[in-house]
Amino acid sequence: MKKPVLFCLLTLTLLSTSTTSAKDNLWDNTDLWDNTKNNSIQVAKLGNETNSRKTAAINKWSSLNPNKLKLKSASALVVDIYGNDVYAKDANKARPIASITKLMTAMVTLDAKLPLDQKITITKADRDTIRGTGSRLKYGASLTRREMLILALMSSENRAAASLGRTYPGGMSAFIKAMNNKAKSLGMKNSRFADPVGLKSGNTASARDLVTMVRTAMKYPLIRQATTTRKKTVFPFKGHGPLHYGNTNRLLKNKNWEIRLSKTGYINEAGRCLTMQAEIVHQPLVIVLLNSYGKLTPIGDSNRIRKWIERGVSS
Repeated sequence: MKKPVLFCLLTLTLLSTSTTSAKDNLWDNTDLWDNTKNNSIQVAKLGNETNSRKTAAINKWSSLNPNKLKLKSASALVVDIYGNDVYAKDANKARPIASITKLMTAMVTLDAKLPLDQKITITKADRDTIRGTGSRLKYGASLTRREMLILALMSSENRAAASLGRTYPGGMSAFIKAMNNKAKSLGMKNSRFADPVGLKSGNTASARDLVTMVRTAMKYPLIRQATTTRKKTVFPFKGHGPLHYGNTNRLLKNKNWEIRLSKTGYINEAGRCLTMQAEIVHQPLVIVLLNSYGKLTPIGDSNRIRKWIERGVSS
């Protein structure tokens, strides 16, 4: 009598493990997120199982009524893992993107394969001379390149981002050129980068281009980790206490959200901006919201998107 019971338990365990693995593969499969490849080739590689998932996803979205979704962001785009538009609003118009720029800054830094444990010291060259924003990283603050990258992404630390560009081989001009070359190589036709921080209004992109950027950023484990880290403590000054930083995306505190990548942004010209890779109704989705006029509007729009999908798919 014991053998059947053990067999049933083993079967349930295997089924559970299989389901979890399949879900994780959707998140982590770089072929699916790589929109520079032919989609039919991607699907062929992943076999009939992925093909059926794609069909199921399309069937889900077909039940959604876009007229029932009222967003306050000027541009919005929601795209699933297969490249299907779930929702689009003025998605091809180039707009200032503020600190969303820092995702490109991180990718260019990591592509250069510079030593992440190398110490970088903040100098006057890293200060904000455009908008006069402050920073707790005073002149002389010293952190590793990895720490600077993490603070730039999770807490949108401007001087940290500026230091990454300044210490790039060839300096700031070479870094900005590399940013634009990276965008061009990804097919981001409506994008331009003017600085590594996002302070200049000349950092522009369409929501559709930003989906491409988020998809590409998903392939960098450190970017995924940094953008979803809720809190970080660093020690930039010898003989002084620590500095504590928090993530700029409030949704990471919400247990109802499963977010794998995130970046916020704000300057006057850009309004409030938010890009995320999150799961809704068991589907990984990229969400881009640009030019939201209120501080909490991107959060509100994100929740409106979530509820619209959950209600529309279940109805």
